[in-house]
Amino acid sequence: MSPVGETERTIRLLALGDSYTIGEGVEPPERWPSLLVERMRGEGVAMADPVIVATTGWTTADLLGGIQDARPQGPFDLVTLLIGVNDQYRGLELDGYRERFRDLLERAIGFAGGDLGRTIVVSIPDWGVTPFAAGRDRAGIANEIDAFNDVARGMALDRGVRYVHVTDLSRDAADRTEMHASDGLHPSGAQYRTWTDRIAPEVRRALR
Repeated sequence: MSPVGETERTIRLLALGDSYTIGEGVEPPERWPSLLVERMRGEGVAMADPVIVATTGWTTADLLGGIQDARPQGPFDLVTLLIGVNDQYRGLELDGYRERFRDLLERAIGFAGGDLGRTIVVSIPDWGVTPFAAGRDRAGIANEIDAFNDVARGMALDRGVRYVHVTDLSRDAADRTEMHASDGLHPSGAQYRTWTDRIAPEVRRALR
């Protein structure tokens, strides 16, 4: 039961993604989908715990397979999609990402009961600014991340779903130790809170 008590309906969130959605390196309550749910509960919205289909290291192809295995039962009131960093990290072609992302976006919309306004694409953060990436081609990584995000953003806007850009927040956290998990690669709960600040207004609009 939500801390705000019983209401006519409890909002259900499905979060699709990879390590950034499952919260590699942080405790479950510090994952951004969990922080988002707690934020909404604090504002009086009755929300169930998030349903998360995500695993560290997943590419778009892995997420497609993961959805097939998990078979989340929709429709959901909100669906988020954040995927692509591992496609970039492994050097997969942008055209292949475009094709698989299109498939994932349509699945996300389907899980939202076809409601475009309740489907939210979140941009890929820039891992090239993290301590883990020291000595690597940070500018090259940034350019590739931007290219993948351009694909996701363009597809989201063309389809009419919501898009939230958090890449700049990851870059702003570059020199702040507290913004990184202990592995030096993934965001800390503190950074995920900044993402939640950015995502929450779109959720409020979606739920109106």
